[in-house]
Amino acid sequence: MKILGTGSSLPTMQVSNDDLSKFLDTNDEWIFPRTGIKSRHIISSEKLEDLALDAARKALDNAGVDAGELDMLICSNVVNEFITPSLSCIVASKLGISCPCFDINCACPGFIYAMDMADSYFRSGKVKKVLIVCAEEPTRMIDWSDRSTCVLFGDGAGAAVFGEGDNLRGTRLSAQPDPDKLYEIHKLQPTPYITKEEADVPLVMKGREVFKFAVTTSSRDITDILAETGITPDQVSYYMIHQANLRIIDGIREHLGVAPEKFPTNIRDHGNSSSASCPILLDECNKAGMFKKGDILVFSAFGAGLLSATAVLEW
Repeated sequence: MKILGTGSSLPTMQVSNDDLSKFLDTNDEWIFPRTGIKSRHIISSEKLEDLALDAARKALDNAGVDAGELDMLICSNVVNEFITPSLSCIVASKLGISCPCFDINCACPGFIYAMDMADSYFRSGKVKKVLIVCAEEPTRMIDWSDRSTCVLFGDGAGAAVFGEGDNLRGTRLSAQPDPDKLYEIHKLQPTPYITKEEADVPLVMKGREVFKFAVTTSSRDITDILAETGITPDQVSYYMIHQANLRIIDGIREHLGVAPEKFPTNIRDHGNSSSASCPILLDECNKAGMFKKGDILVFSAFGAGLLSATAVLEW
């Protein structure tokens, strides 16, 4: 498959580190050196499904594809206000389409997991055009009194339209199951029969362990997939890394020995938007005219699970 078009959508509210210092024991001098984040977009009046729809429509417009041409819609989402129906069904209804649609919850690597799934449908001949939408609101998962986590995240949506082609050179999905490192627990509706102890637990993240996992796994997966696809590091135009923490991105870059200009970032004013991170970055780079035909893009993302994923794509 190949990318036909991209789109993204961000909440209108942008919250700076100085804004956070008004109610948190923190400041820009503490946050920025540790994360590379100056501000983040946060949902206030918007609905996540509307951001997803906006990103989807922009991707379709950029691709020159009518929504009615879609054969499948895949949404990557960790949490939203709807338990059911799926976010993909809600977006599909707003687009006025009736093709198969489903959600996946692979946390931050969701865009690459979705690409891998879409590739299987293309290879089987079941689809000709697929829309992938990643829409996330991690700011609704965190404890806003915990300065170690709430400063990291931002909301948003990114999307990409894929068509038939041979531009996806390879994907690599991996898992190191360890749910205690990064999780949120949501309390379900009560029943007259529940006797077990239950609790609502906002996002818990063991930062040091997640940092080590991200740098080690991403560096390994990128090295392995380049070897598998016969592509040398100097042939890669851009490394599209999940925007979780600038120190993680720098750690991966230093491990690979690659020049900084090959690692575009937007974390400074976006924060970590989970699976929406990679497609938002992709769209912003596309809109900036950074890509030319034949450019090799390497995607890498990592997150709760612990899951990771890497893909090599020719533009």
